[in-house]
Amino acid sequence: MSVKKYPQAADTQPVRVLTPYTAVVCESLAMMTADQGSTFEDPTELITTNPTEVTHQTTGSSMTSSSSRGFGFYLQYAVIVIGVIGTTANGLVLYAMVASKQHKKHVLIFNQNLLDFVSCLFLVATYTFRLCSVYLDGTLGYWLCITLWGEGCSWAPYLGSLINLAAVTIERYLKVVHRAWAKQKLSKSIIHSAAAFAWIGGIVTVVGVTIPTTDVVGGVCYTMVFFKSQAGRMVYGIWQFLSFYAIILLICIFCYGRILTTVRPQCRWIKRRSSRDKQDGGRCHQNDDACQHIIHHIMGTCECSLPYLVH
Repeated sequence: MSVKKYPQAADTQPVRVLTPYTAVVCESLAMMTADQGSTFEDPTELITTNPTEVTHQTTGSSMTSSSSRGFGFYLQYAVIVIGVIGTTANGLVLYAMVASKQHKKHVLIFNQNLLDFVSCLFLVATYTFRLCSVYLDGTLGYWLCITLWGEGCSWAPYLGSLINLAAVTIERYLKVVHRAWAKQKLSKSIIHSAAAFAWIGGIVTVVGVTIPTTDVVGGVCYTMVFFKSQAGRMVYGIWQFLSFYAIILLICIFCYGRILTTVRPQCRWIKRRSSRDKQDGGRCHQNDDACQHIIHHIMGTCECSLPYLVH
């Protein structure tokens, strides 16, 4: 089986780019093309700087082993299970916060769980859609490629959750380290604006990058692939790493480091007071433990995000 041959521009080298926000996309593409009867050696070998520059390919699917396809197939089921667990867990947290009316008091925390809930929900929808082996064609196929197959609907809230995580960190830093200033200047409108910016920032980033670099070729979705040049691809990769990993990590390290250096001396001072203040000392110790737990959680999140952003 061969793909329709389009005119190829002179002196143009193919640009091979893998999707940066999924660990199994290449394996999934290989599996999908195999299920559809395609005979491509490697889906990324079809990629050029323009979707009309798809080169002619012949048989060669034997290069992909059946065991590798099987592993990718079951890995997608594992992702679905993880997505269902994440959706359920975040849904329970959202329900508990609404039932206790804490969602109005802790707006950014509620927004964080809401972003994670939406991201996990669309992650399940995305990998369920991929397992259905749908042949993409026409305008509908193009938009399904962008929203579901290309993980646009799950990637946008994921990036939004990273932005919101930085907002939560800055909010806690201001309330602890600069308490007097925060009481006067940190109004509810600023908090709600930060929550809205997290959604807008994630959606704008995904729409602005995915639509120009995504297309459907031969019924197969290729997302984040058709960059105009190799330099453009590199600039985007560096910008994404700095914006959604390095800067956020530095914000978390600085803010929670300052929080700990502020809280611990206060706790030591309280512990020196009379026994009637034992309750305050216990509360201080709990706050210290909570800060350390949050730091460990952030470090774990950054460690999990690094392979996707670097890839």
